[in-house]
Amino acid sequence: MITDIVLTLPSGPGNPRNSEGSFVTLANGDILFAYSRYTGVSWSDHARADIASRVSTDGGKTWSTDDRILVANEGDCNVMSVSFLRLQDGRIALFYVRKNSFFDCRMRMRSSSDEGQTWSEPVLGNPSEGYLVTNNDRIIQLASGRLICPSAIHVNPPLAEGEEPKFNQHGDALFSVSDDAGKTWRETPQRIAISSEIDSGLQEPGIIQRSDGSLYGYARTSAGQQWEFTSTDEGETWSEATPSRFISPTSPLSIKAIHGNSWLAVWNDLDSPFKVELGKAQESSWGRTPLALAISTDEGATWSKSELIEDDPVRGFCYIAIHSLEDAVLLSYCSGGRGNAVLQETTVRRIPLNKLILE
Repeated sequence: MITDIVLTLPSGPGNPRNSEGSFVTLANGDILFAYSRYTGVSWSDHARADIASRVSTDGGKTWSTDDRILVANEGDCNVMSVSFLRLQDGRIALFYVRKNSFFDCRMRMRSSSDEGQTWSEPVLGNPSEGYLVTNNDRIIQLASGRLICPSAIHVNPPLAEGEEPKFNQHGDALFSVSDDAGKTWRETPQRIAISSEIDSGLQEPGIIQRSDGSLYGYARTSAGQQWEFTSTDEGETWSEATPSRFISPTSPLSIKAIHGNSWLAVWNDLDSPFKVELGKAQESSWGRTPLALAISTDEGATWSKSELIEDDPVRGFCYIAIHSLEDAVLLSYCSGGRGNAVLQETTVRRIPLNKLILE
């Protein structure tokens, strides 16, 4: 698939990582892109970072060159993993995680009534305490108006005196909802767990709504594929999680509706011809290669064959944001690995709709 790379955000001195973005189209047609912009010398998930932004005035073909900081770091560690959402009331919502420690990482929401020029004070969107991972470009608004935030909670072990913090990889999926346009939030009654024999548990969940109102959810695992689950009551209760058709490493899947009711899935497809051609991915890729996409025109019941986006064996591709335009789709994703870490740089790619099979 030959498409245009329209923006690259490499790391550099004083800016060791650029990652996890999201897009929103403004009222005047401009596109605002926000991402985690790290400062200092470390690219660690717990190092310093702000939420920065760039703008395109030509449908994503070219981008501004200077960063505008939307949210300066207000966490003891950082702010990161941004999601934009155009709300039904016309405001733009900006979601991100505020990370304070291995025991306090929770989503916040701000909103803008002036197309991103100014933002409200933050509202806590994860009422449950703990280390909750909410991926970028993940929060959705249902047809009813309900906002729903999928997260994975990781219960990290308490520290003995002088002990270094440890991260518990095993996650359970949970869902925070707001029925008053983001003013207040609550966790729905059911969390989703899988066997402790699967080291990852359910990590980095995402959801999409079908036309009948039901929800399709998915999460990465260390079991060689994404696992899936569904809800018919707007996220209050969920089916048991089961393995899905998306074969992948422990790396996130992203699914969004584009061009009407077509769904676009982007993930590291390890069950495709690209895997055979690629051979063994090199260690610098973290196994997160190749990057591929597929289309569903029946809301996930069936999928097209995979189309290749990236297949560099020394680079990894992950944390995808998907944004639908009238004539194209914008993707952003982490794309490092050549002499740096996978998360240290970001690529934005523009795919014309005529390159995608939508029928």
